[in-house]
Amino acid sequence: MAKRRGQQWLAAVRTPLGAFAAALLVLVAAVAVLGPILWHDAASAVDTNAISQGPSADHWVGTDELGRDIFYRALVATRLSVLLALIAAALGVATGLVLGMLPAVLPRPLGRLLTAAINIAVAFPGLLLVLFFAVIFGVGTQGAVMAIGFALAPQFARLTQTLSASVAGRDFVSAARVAGVGRIRLLFRHILPNIGEPLAVNATIGAGGSLLAFSGLSFLGIGVQAPDYDWGRLLNEGLNGIYVNPAAALAPGLAVVLAGLAFNLFGETVAGVIGVRTRLPRLTPRVRRKSTVDPVATDDAVLVVENLEVAFPRPTGWTVPVRGVSFTVRAGEAIGVVGESGSGKSLTGLAVSRLIESPGSVTADRLDFAGTPVLTTPERELRTLLGTSLAMVFQDPMTSFNPTRRIGRQLAEVSEQHQGLSRAKAFERAVDRLRAVRIPAAERRAKQYPHEFSGGMRQRAMIGMGLMGDPKLIIADEPTTALDVTVQRQLLRLLAQTRAERDTAIILISHDIAVVSQTCERILVMYAGRIVEDLPADGTPRHPYTRALLATTLDLETDPDAPLAVIPGRPPEPDQMPTGCAFASRCPVATDRCREEDPELTVLTPEYRVACWHPDAALSEAAGAAVVAGGAE
Repeated sequence: MAKRRGQQWLAAVRTPLGAFAAALLVLVAAVAVLGPILWHDAASAVDTNAISQGPSADHWVGTDELGRDIFYRALVATRLSVLLALIAAALGVATGLVLGMLPAVLPRPLGRLLTAAINIAVAFPGLLLVLFFAVIFGVGTQGAVMAIGFALAPQFARLTQTLSASVAGRDFVSAARVAGVGRIRLLFRHILPNIGEPLAVNATIGAGGSLLAFSGLSFLGIGVQAPDYDWGRLLNEGLNGIYVNPAAALAPGLAVVLAGLAFNLFGETVAGVIGVRTRLPRLTPRVRRKSTVDPVATDDAVLVVENLEVAFPRPTGWTVPVRGVSFTVRAGEAIGVVGESGSGKSLTGLAVSRLIESPGSVTADRLDFAGTPVLTTPERELRTLLGTSLAMVFQDPMTSFNPTRRIGRQLAEVSEQHQGLSRAKAFERAVDRLRAVRIPAAERRAKQYPHEFSGGMRQRAMIGMGLMGDPKLIIADEPTTALDVTVQRQLLRLLAQTRAERDTAIILISHDIAVVSQTCERILVMYAGRIVEDLPADGTPRHPYTRALLATTLDLETDPDAPLAVIPGRPPEPDQMPTGCAFASRCPVATDRCREEDPELTVLTPEYRVACWHPDAALSEAAGAAVVAGGAE
């Protein structure tokens, strides 16, 4: 972990922004440490013969009213200015953390009262808070530090509350509460470690704001007092003679800008290292293996996918979780995609829908939807096509719908954007589509929010959103996973009815091979990012992995006393693919050839494609129970 983080820091420093931020921060730190040591005497030397002079070879930015060199005084003031800003920022962060965490451990009434007080404080401009606290704590260095620190605290308190709330609702926090973990331990052990990184980024950036605020107080005469001086005090002194010697005021002002810029840019660099903004290596050219059997693009083909690959960057290179996927979907055809978690099913659906966002990379020899090349068509033209002709039904529609908008308005947005309907006409169409997917009291339901719908109704509403256009293809990603058996059957019937009435093609992604076999005509079996078998739904599987999936399927005839069938081992990680067949380590019929050579997806019969060196091995042993339709029944 430490090595990986070191690589991230090195990569960030190599960027123009990171290199400039690092150089500027090192310069400010060096001047702060060495300035009083090297130039204290020069900055304090009084020269009555050089009072209030302008820039010269002896005094680069001139002298003050006592003849002291302003350039050296600005360098010496770096230590006090930066140190006080860091102390004030640390005080603000610490106070903000405490105030932000207290509502989680206090009784609810007190917690709400404290939250309300923080919200009121955040509503006030920061400068007003600083001046308010400066009056309370008094004039001087200590009062200014406390004023700026406590003025920054409400912002960090609000940030802490927001981040804590985003983590507190996660499952691992709920599990800790069920286990009896106390509030304080829960806060420090489970919540704070998960919000520390964004807080650190904001604290770094906040130090720049603290520096500016402190210089402002000193400029007003509230901060640092004589005989000490910081950049704000030097700016105040130079302002008196700005028309005679402008450089006297510009020098400390430029120092404030440079130091503040160093803190802010460093914060941006930290954000890049902590988050996902670190520069990642480019995808190096790689030999992409072509499938031995290309998909046949017929006249009624809705989707043609040839040699599809999906890649994601990592600090050490690229990982390719979907590789060499090829298939064709015809109009009105229902295709099921099955496989274990991590096999690449959902990523394949997202890739053909253009939903893989940067820095992810989608490449293919051919990816055509409704006769349009998806990867090369301009985004503006493709948006209308995908928005009206392709529908995506996600596994959890609760997270797919906007919780702050009513269902009807979300559906109507499709017609408003892509069909040019008025707001009223689009809403009427949304109500009509809700009726089409069997939503009771559709007009009333259209005015409700997603949380007021049950799980099955949200799934049907998601299909209704797809029907707002004229979809040629519906991609349903695990649409029945979280539903009970009755609602599952209703949803599958709705998909079948939509397909029959509109000649709509369907890609049904599921873990349940029995559900897929009941709904689809053809099944694609995926393993380790590849299609390993393409067969009819009522056919006999020939790949050992497909037979293993069938063996784990439960039905009413399963012996309750017999041990559950499992597939031994685990699928390989996307970045750790073996040399030969990815299933070889788990396959009961694997040979040395399987471990050395990766089989291509080849045609056995016009209806079968399989990627296996021994497709008929042990087939007779599983023939009785391995028929897909029989396994479903």
